[in-house]
Amino acid sequence: MTEHEIGFKEFRNGVALTLGVVGVAMLFIAILSNNTPINESSFEVVDKYKGCDIIRYAPNQAATYKYFMYCEKNK
Repeated sequence: MTEHEIGFKEFRNGVALTLGVVGVAMLFIAILSNNTPINESSFEVVDKYKGCDIIRYAPNQAATYKYFMYCEKNK
């Protein structure tokens, strides 16, 4: 074996080891994280105004609230 072949094998083994360690770490992080998905959101009636509900929309993991009015149409 030449020095070039030995150096390439060491490099290849180092890359394989690094990818393996990173893969296992990512697997542990995915298993241990208990975060809820970002797309979950909540709606809450917080008040009433002229017969309409004032709704507070709070997206999960967001620092702001959005407010809107919901007026049910009477037929």
